[in-house]
Amino acid sequence: MEYREFSARNVDDAITEACAALMVTSDRLDYEVVSSGSTGFLGIASKPAIIKARIKEEIKEEIKEEVKKQETVKAEPVKNEKKELKKSEPKAEKKVEEKKPEKEKSPVNGDELIKRANDFLKDVFGAMNMEVNLNTRFNAEDNILDVELSGEEMGVLIGKRGQTLDSLQYLISLVVNRDTDDYIHVKVDTENYRERRKATLENLAKNISYKVRKTRQSVALEPMNPYERRIIHSALQNDRYVTTHSEGDEPFRRVVVTLKK
Repeated sequence: MEYREFSARNVDDAITEACAALMVTSDRLDYEVVSSGSTGFLGIASKPAIIKARIKEEIKEEIKEEVKKQETVKAEPVKNEKKELKKSEPKAEKKVEEKKPEKEKSPVNGDELIKRANDFLKDVFGAMNMEVNLNTRFNAEDNILDVELSGEEMGVLIGKRGQTLDSLQYLISLVVNRDTDDYIHVKVDTENYRERRKATLENLAKNISYKVRKTRQSVALEPMNPYERRIIHSALQNDRYVTTHSEGDEPFRRVVVTLKK
């Protein structure tokens, strides 16, 4: 997976944006800082921070792929057993060796991904003695697997602040991205929870902004995942009176809202 470029007011926000776009936590993100940005003088001529990022698992897959190639080349006893062949024949074998890695590639099969995700979830819900309806769709153009859950006990699957839902999403991502060359983004939702949570966080951001303006004191929010922190940052990015930044390490990283100087 190639590096993608992300920019924001500072490096922390750029990392948060990268995590939200790639749908991973910061500890699974491989990134390098292109520019730390600058605030300028009184906010004039400010420059955004820029990073290049990609998912760490892709690096591991590339290393594994390279090891496989090397092992394939070493395993071929061409020089020892084919000494009497004509000079043109080793060239033909070399061509076969070069094509072998291509045969190992696993093209994205939407139906297989859906089946893999549904089989995994059926096993999980079966172990939990829960009846859950699954509506799984694959968007081949964007490489996104959407999983919609429905049933009578969805509150249990959502969990506190959506943590159980996020855990299911992470596990499904591990399952469907096994043996695939292209990274598949996974989105798991139930009863439109993601959209409702976004509206709640945006409303919270406005209330915190008002509180900071009135008290003139900074407010640190509860720890949130990168996606939810990004919602807070976005909701207040054009606020005239307050600014936001993130502090702490995952999974306890939180947004801090401060009054602009």
